[in-house]
Amino acid sequence: MKLFLKGEKCSSPKCPMVRKPYPPGLKGKRRKKGESEYGRELKEKQKVKNWYNLRERQLKKYVSAVLKKRGSAENVEELLIKLLESRLDNVVFRLGFAVSRSQARQLVSHGHFLVNGKKVNIPSYQVKKGDKIALRESSKKKKNFQEILPFLKKHTPPSWLKLDAQKMEGEVIGEPSLKEVAPPFEISSVFEFYSK
Repeated sequence: MKLFLKGEKCSSPKCPMVRKPYPPGLKGKRRKKGESEYGRELKEKQKVKNWYNLRERQLKKYVSAVLKKRGSAENVEELLIKLLESRLDNVVFRLGFAVSRSQARQLVSHGHFLVNGKKVNIPSYQVKKGDKIALRESSKKKKNFQEILPFLKKHTPPSWLKLDAQKMEGEVIGEPSLKEVAPPFEISSVFEFYSK
């Protein structure tokens, strides 16, 4: 099959495709515009959603709760991070029981963890200082958790969490701080996005 360059004519009624001297989809003459304020805020909001594995409604709920406390709270950015980091699925991830937040969410949903001796299967459950998070006895025998034991022994959780790798349990001994978490997004842009 012969390919024709732009400008060349085909005399056959069943003319093949015309091959253009540039790849498909690129519009060479169009100039790329600078990113708008809204676009930047949207991008930062999406980063938070992906980082914490949240749905739109969940993130909006957290931001709204923090914005209501804007006058009384000293640092709203710190408060939002505390709320997001204190989710049970995030704590399970930070303790090293899961390789990602989405896996941690699934493990919590399947009821593998106890909080203060009680089974909790709600990923958004807010843990507090003094709470003990432990793997259920029946879950400890599962292959997945047996395989992570060597990794857990080397894992160092954040300063606000204490891990006992041998017993496969952790404890909340403090509060997460914005400085320690060092999120890869601009929290102020997220507030600006939802304030509109």
